[in-house]
Amino acid sequence: MKEQQEQWTEVITGQHNWLNLKLKEVWKYRDLVRLFVWRDFVAAYKQTLLGPLWHFINPLMSTLIYTIIFGVIANIEMGGVPPFLFQLASVTFWGYFARCFSVTQITFLGNANIFGKVYFPRLTVPIAGIISSLIQLGIMLVIFFIAWIYYKYTGSKIHIAWEGVLILPILLIISSILGMGMGAIVAALTTKYRDLNLFVSYGISLLMYASAVVYPIAAIPEAYKVYVVINPIVYLMEGFRYAFLGYGILDTWGILYSAGVAVFVFLLGLIAFNITEKDFIDTV
Repeated sequence: MKEQQEQWTEVITGQHNWLNLKLKEVWKYRDLVRLFVWRDFVAAYKQTLLGPLWHFINPLMSTLIYTIIFGVIANIEMGGVPPFLFQLASVTFWGYFARCFSVTQITFLGNANIFGKVYFPRLTVPIAGIISSLIQLGIMLVIFFIAWIYYKYTGSKIHIAWEGVLILPILLIISSILGMGMGAIVAALTTKYRDLNLFVSYGISLLMYASAVVYPIAAIPEAYKVYVVINPIVYLMEGFRYAFLGYGILDTWGILYSAGVAVFVFLLGLIAFNITEKDFIDTV
């Protein structure tokens, strides 16, 4: 009697399209994505004294520090917007971009012990990170609107620009794919060049100061403004502040430029991610 031919339910191969997002495969592992979201949001502060409250404390402390330095000491003009509210809006949007970058950047090194034991789509990790970043953004927006209501009804010159609010989802999408793309490139590089990790935290801080986060673009001298606007994050940051503070710029062409750069960086990051995914376990 001939032996029955083995039937495989899953075939894992290293040969695939560099631009393949494997969305069908990721959808099959959606329960795993939910587990990773829970891990990123809750377990990050497990066994700490204040637990998830750090999701509030960290951005509020950063806002307070930036308010003192740039609003009080440097006394930068912010168009009549209260310095604390200006910085809170900036930290809220920047925090989302920075988290999209950081959760993608640690995909390989931060999960090497799991990747080496069981197979699942590696893209589930950064996707879960983006979702948890959206949850944190929602929390920060609640805090921001509480502060916004307080300042609005104490006479501050702020208002909501509805044309800016309508394109807010577009700003967030551009920000997320730009952060994922940059994070994927860094994740691919750091699997072979570990010392790059030492520069990542400094690099993201320098990028923040170069992205008109803690100061408005109007405060930049005209001679230097042409260099600053090369940064695609500037248009996204200004658009977010314009939407909720009524102060800033909403540059359609600038946002289209940011979108183009974000797509380009994302495609580069996806190629680097897929190439590294095949054999990174041998180098970490």
